[in-house]
Amino acid sequence: MKREKLKKSVIISMLAALSFLSVVLIRIPVVLFLSYEPKDVIITIGGFLFGPLVSALISLIVSFVEMVTISTTGPIGMLMNFIATCSFACTAAVIYKRKRTVSGAVTGLVLGVFSMVLVMLFWNYLITPLYMGVSREAVAEILVPAILPFNLLKAFINAALTMLLYKPVSIALRKAHLLPEKALESNKRRSIGIALVSLTVIITCILFILALKGII
Repeated sequence: MKREKLKKSVIISMLAALSFLSVVLIRIPVVLFLSYEPKDVIITIGGFLFGPLVSALISLIVSFVEMVTISTTGPIGMLMNFIATCSFACTAAVIYKRKRTVSGAVTGLVLGVFSMVLVMLFWNYLITPLYMGVSREAVAEILVPAILPFNLLKAFINAALTMLLYKPVSIALRKAHLLPEKALESNKRRSIGIALVSLTVIITCILFILALKGII
């Protein structure tokens, strides 16, 4: 039992470290003050492996480390980061915990997308004026043309990357004996289909971001 808890702690620590590194190394400006980094993908994989509380724990750790190292928005920025990640990752992990199948994962991720979009519209309207020094009316004017499409893009990319990476990551962890061995269904046609859909979503989102920035 102690050995299993140690393995779980190792994986959680590793995922937290990778999440923070992804923020430091991969930050892509999208629109206005908003940028994309793939930390939510790693945190969601943690939730798929161990449940929504682990997603919340990793999100809290990473948001705090961001605040004391690279962030300039202080506790308010930490709060926004934590809420944004949890609204996506914890929602997806809750559904997947109840139904550990491909359809459960897809349902969880889709609900995670809509949860994040709706939650962040509300919280941006509520909190953004406090740390940007602008009126709530000014924030309301950018909710639909900027914040809504940004969060949709971010959430769909997160969902697609999670579908693409979760199974290879879980298989790798089992081969490293960090997760219990279990029989895995082998369905190459379904795996290829998931990969193609995920890649299509990612490419579509990237092209939309490039168009949004006037690059293409």
